[in-house]
Amino acid sequence: MKAAVIHSPGVITCDTVDDPIIKDSHDIILKVTSTAICGSDLHLFSGGIPQARPMVLGHEFMGVVEEVGQRITNLKVGDRVVVPFPVSCGSCFFCQHDLPTACEHSNPDHYGPEGGILTEKGGALFGYSDLYGGYDGGQAQYVRVPYAHVGPRKVPDHLTDEQVLFLTDIFPTGYTGVLWGELKGGETVAIFGAGPVGSMAAKSAILKNAKKVIVVDTQQYRLDQIKRLTGCDTILWEDADSVVEQIRDMTDGRGADVCIEAVGFEPDRNLIDRAKAVLNFEKGSVKVLEACMSAVRRGGIVPILGVYPVNYDNFKLGQIFDKGITIKAGQCNVHTIIDELMDYVRNGRVTLEDIITHRLSLEDVSKGYEIFDKKIDDCVKVVLDPWKSSTL
Repeated sequence: MKAAVIHSPGVITCDTVDDPIIKDSHDIILKVTSTAICGSDLHLFSGGIPQARPMVLGHEFMGVVEEVGQRITNLKVGDRVVVPFPVSCGSCFFCQHDLPTACEHSNPDHYGPEGGILTEKGGALFGYSDLYGGYDGGQAQYVRVPYAHVGPRKVPDHLTDEQVLFLTDIFPTGYTGVLWGELKGGETVAIFGAGPVGSMAAKSAILKNAKKVIVVDTQQYRLDQIKRLTGCDTILWEDADSVVEQIRDMTDGRGADVCIEAVGFEPDRNLIDRAKAVLNFEKGSVKVLEACMSAVRRGGIVPILGVYPVNYDNFKLGQIFDKGITIKAGQCNVHTIIDELMDYVRNGRVTLEDIITHRLSLEDVSKGYEIFDKKIDDCVKVVLDPWKSSTL
């Protein structure tokens, strides 16, 4: 089969690899009909998340069941399903307590309670390094889905792939930021990052009746898109101080009720930022998170949706304490909310596919990563067709 394989940082190619096989009675083999490139995939692409051996990438995928394990009774060959990006056994302590990303069984080689940098990680994720389970991902023509009695959800016949594909990750992740923000209606929500996750957070804040939604980004074209799609207010990031000042000016000097961080540890950085990271022996930067903590009001909430895989010195704990800020962070527990979100899509309360800017063949995956990483041609979201021939 054809699959997107990472060989080293910056080197992802469409290769011919062995087809996946059933390894456990709770597995299925899925024929992938649609898959996407996620911002988290760029962390492997950049080398920010280490991966020594070649592996198939991708955790946003859906398709048609091709083969089922002996103990699968909830699915049959021919069923069309969408698959959450975490790998969850469904039976351990954490899975039973609605924390599938902390699954105790899916990542046996690297799991542990500490949450270390290179050891004792959480549950497994599709196509996201050996540290997170080493499962091949879905940027491929076929993929093995373990614990298929727990994760995959059947898709209504009248919904297209593009209407539901983002139930795999970015819509649940953006929605989780709003849930963590504890919206009751009437709040001001500032979202840092107008990429796919930030866009979904904006849509989710509107679903939850936020009074004002403000989206911040370094790219004007991304701000223009999300404003066109949602009507939200936008701020172009030129420096952190000016962004914080503008948000306070829009909120009677107090700051936003909720500031959602949807960027992570690899924001756009200048040479000074990069030099500081080298001197501090740190990977990436927490400058966007720090801006969130300044822009949020006293007693406000900062949900962290962006990935932060390492530790950082000089973290502003004193500011968090003085302002009484609540911080919530982590991978999205997709399994716990995907059915609710499927209903939003089914009932037409939210549109997900309108953020797609590029549709490519899987054969063109190298180009897809390039334009997504470098923000070429006003790229916001790339969807790949595993069965389409290259048109480039």
